[in-house]
Amino acid sequence: MFKIIFYIIFLNLLFFEFLSIKKINAESIFKKRYSDMPALEFADIPYKYPVRYFTTKDNIRLAYIEKGNGQTLLLIHGLGSYLRFWDYQVDFFANKGYRVIALDLPGYGKSDKPSTYSYTMEAFGDSVVEFIQGLNLGNPILFGHSMGGQTSLSIAIRYPNLPKALVLVAPAGFEEFSKREKEWFKNSFVDASIFRRTTEENVWRAIRYDNFSNWRDELEWLVEYRVRFSKNKDFDKYGYANIKSIWGLSENDFVRNNLDKIKIPTLIIYGDEDKLIPNPFLHPGNTRDVMIYGEKNIKGSKRVELKKCGHTVQMDCPDKFNQEVYEYIKQL
Repeated sequence: MFKIIFYIIFLNLLFFEFLSIKKINAESIFKKRYSDMPALEFADIPYKYPVRYFTTKDNIRLAYIEKGNGQTLLLIHGLGSYLRFWDYQVDFFANKGYRVIALDLPGYGKSDKPSTYSYTMEAFGDSVVEFIQGLNLGNPILFGHSMGGQTSLSIAIRYPNLPKALVLVAPAGFEEFSKREKEWFKNSFVDASIFRRTTEENVWRAIRYDNFSNWRDELEWLVEYRVRFSKNKDFDKYGYANIKSIWGLSENDFVRNNLDKIKIPTLIIYGDEDKLIPNPFLHPGNTRDVMIYGEKNIKGSKRVELKKCGHTVQMDCPDKFNQEVYEYIKQL
């Protein structure tokens, strides 16, 4: 019964990770309407920088952008998103003397979306490692947001000599899921078409209220693009990638049980108003407690909590975020 109830809820609310329900006056939701606008193909997403491609040994094209010179920072996005979620970091850190690279993981953004890909965090990690080695990036500092954080943790555990440091941004991977809860994820998240059927109102709610505490008009493109994506020819492939990624996120025992193997400098940074970690349905509670688990188990790590900031903290509070991160990495 619990599974059925949640599945009904999920049909009505979806975007980016595990979403919470809010009673919001519809009058306050819509400043603009995008449902009648034409489809936006993933290939046509306006990126701020020229897009380059790297092809893996499995013939998967990974899209990426880069700017600047110096120590490489590799930026890895979260569930449901793509490299533009690092827009506020690329210029800032490039101007501070870093080579900044942001990529689209398989299944997301302008990268290929193969149905044969497993979309586990370890698969993502292996693709990122192949990307790093194929471009001769040396020992980059990995920035990972949410799902990208769990991917970065998996890389640091399995390839301990590869990353120079980790910047874990509201990371997944620390929260514990029981066997029953993992089975529930796989039984509940099965139909990729639910992503296409999500209404514009629920897209707005999920982005505006579940991911941000400091919404600004300049962020409205997030809603517009998501609504228009749902009409494009590859959207079901994207939906499938999301479903499989959710399954992969729940299978985090490997990461949780091996955090003590991470010996590199690690910053854990998140917002105190994160509404997605811990999972609001399964583990209502405080984000701080989840992040403290990571801090305690990664020796020498530093935890920074940004006040009045939400889950997508790098976009929600970009100035505070950038300064905190810069003060940390400039000492490495």
